[in-house]
Amino acid sequence: QVQLVESGGGLVQAGGSLRLSCVASGRTVSMYAMGWFRQAPGKEREFVVAISWNGDSTYYVESVKGRFTISRDNAKNTVVLQMNSLKPEDTAVYYCAARQDYGLGFTRIEYDYWGQGTQVTVSS
Repeated sequence: QVQLVESGGGLVQAGGSLRLSCVASGRTVSMYAMGWFRQAPGKEREFVVAISWNGDSTYYVESVKGRFTISRDNAKNTVVLQMNSLKPEDTAVYYCAARQDYGLGFTRIEYDYWGQGTQVTVSS
């Protein structure tokens, strides 16, 4: 089993930045693709970004391209989401997820393990 714990969420003004971290335990995720999803109040959980097992491939949803950056440190079993130029519409609970596959995943069903989420609130 893999346990994922997110941290780094909080309240920030529009235009500000936050850095989310996801630390895995229980098993190494160095061979797993990882992703971030988010869920705003009253909405479905949506895909945000994914990274391949070695970090060579990434994919961002259009709305965050150029503002968010995903990275990973397999030696530390950690994935980081750097979020810049935040907008009120980025407000959501952000979830880290791990996929037992090398390649990118884009839908919830493709991921096998989930964190508990961290709240990001962007004020206007």
